[in-house]
Amino acid sequence: MKAIVINQYGNNDVVKYVDIDRPDPHVGEVLVKIHAAGVNPVDWKIRSGLGQRLGMSLPIYLGGEIAGTIEKLGDGVSEFKVGDAVYGIIPSGGFAEYVVAKATDLARKPTKLDFIQAAAIPLGALTAWQAMFDLAKLSSGQRLLITNSSGGVGSLAVQLAKVTGAHVTAMGSAPNEDYVRSLGADDFIDYRSQAFECVAHDMDVVFDTVGGDTFERAFLTLKKGGFLVTAVAFPKDEANKYGVGVARVHCKPNAGQLVSIGELAETGKLKAHVAAVLPLAEIKEAFDLSEGGRTRGKILLQVIG
Repeated sequence: MKAIVINQYGNNDVVKYVDIDRPDPHVGEVLVKIHAAGVNPVDWKIRSGLGQRLGMSLPIYLGGEIAGTIEKLGDGVSEFKVGDAVYGIIPSGGFAEYVVAKATDLARKPTKLDFIQAAAIPLGALTAWQAMFDLAKLSSGQRLLITNSSGGVGSLAVQLAKVTGAHVTAMGSAPNEDYVRSLGADDFIDYRSQAFECVAHDMDVVFDTVGGDTFERAFLTLKKGGFLVTAVAFPKDEANKYGVGVARVHCKPNAGQLVSIGELAETGKLKAHVAAVLPLAEIKEAFDLSEGGRTRGKILLQVIG
């Protein structure tokens, strides 16, 4: 079978499209025939050296967001049967024709979504869910600022927040305003034309997916006792400095949350925008697109049609 692997860290030159043996599932695992896989910044960051900092061992088989069908069951698996369509996130190996995954990390694919659409959802939706609801405790009527509202995570965060009844202020570049408002955003800030911290104020929650200077300035938009959760920055002493809560979200597999997310997708309340679909062999081109940071929505690899 085909898979994407790195044997050393570096740029796209270290990314290899190789033949490997098909794995077999062990107790509590399933073998998934991959139809589509999501490409995320964490994938090329692992390639560039993040894998070493995370304690991963080379060689590393890349890819963590998948949609496919159950090909084989390991011992003890009763929640799925062969042929079931599933989606979810896994630690590694998703950029391949087949992958072994823990059955408890997966959920049934929403029936109204094809595999491409389904593979565009798990990582972004789980990250947004765990950031806004588990950590920041976002609730109906609260004011939320999302620092990048048009990306793969931010666009899903806008929709999830609106379903909850929050008032959403979305940041982005002017060309993305119509798109972000179509997702349900109440207010829009063009960060290129104005200092967002001078416009947004008294926020209950900030969800940051940008980091750097944006992360630092976002604290100025919070009311006292508010909460900032980031997917990219590393908080230090900001909680004491600004009198707010702060945390970093570390997205984890959660089948129960995927079921709830899937129900929203089934009813049309949650949609992922697909920016590009490339074949598995064109992983380097997919990484180039992702690293460029100019895409609206999600980049997908189509593995099996």
